Amino acid sequence: MSKTLGLALGSGGSRGVAHIGVIYALEEAGIKPDFICGCSMGAVAGGCYASGMTAAQMRDTALGLKTRDLLDISPAFITRMAILRTKKLEDLLLTQLGDIRIEDMKIPFKCIATDVYSGKLHVFDSGAAALAIQASCTIPGVFRPVELEGELLVDGGVLCRVPEQLVKDMGADVVVSVDALANAAEPVDKLGNIVELLLRVFDVMDTNQTEMRRELTGHVADVEIKPEMKGINQYQIKELDRAFEEGYAAGKANVDRIKELLQ
Repeated sequence: MSKTLGLALGSGGSRGVAHIGVIYALEEAGIKPDFICGCSMGAVAGGCYASGMTAAQMRDTALGLKTRDLLDISPAFITRMAILRTKKLEDLLLTQLGDIRIEDMKIPFKCIATDVYSGKLHVFDSGAAALAIQASCTIPGVFRPVELEGELLVDGGVLCRVPEQLVKDMGADVVVSVDALANAAEPVDKLGNIVELLLRVFDVMDTNQTEMRRELTGHVADVEIKPEMKGINQYQIKELDRAFEEGYAAGKANVDRIKELLQ
């Protein structure tokens, strides 16, 4: 009997379109995951796929996105908890996912968020998928946190960039992780303003935390896919087609290895 496959799809911002490229390559090779756990953009891609969308449908939707489809950049809108409105993000997720619940998805799915109050990880394994995924990809300070049952939830990547252990715990025999931010902290030549400075600090801290966690816990994933996306800024909605192609190439390069492990 063949082994079960779990996909751990990590944070990525606009780079997260690479997840769709990886899934496209796997689907093309006849490989379908039995479990998916996602964080931030990995939750978006993983949740859409788990709900029944094909890789091609996800690709077409993602590559057609513009900044105005996600962000309300009205300079007049700044609140105590966020810089930007979240209505467009909410609407986009509801358009793609509807009212489907996590427990009703075609592929067993989980996603993670960070509870700011407790400082701990929140794992979504039931409930409205759109709300869970929104919480998972809510960038702190940029989008308004999701308030749910006494918790204040933001991006899961604050604590866990790639949820490898969680998908392993779901029952996966073989774990394939996709880290769209593997080289996000590569050296830069300059920073133009305070926003770029803060985002750069976050990238460096996140990468250091992720590497330290892997050293302490070991490499849970049997296959680690790290698309090469040199120069792609996760905070800018451009070069989405390139991010997809990088993910597709990285996925295709690992197809034979994954098939071998699943036997």
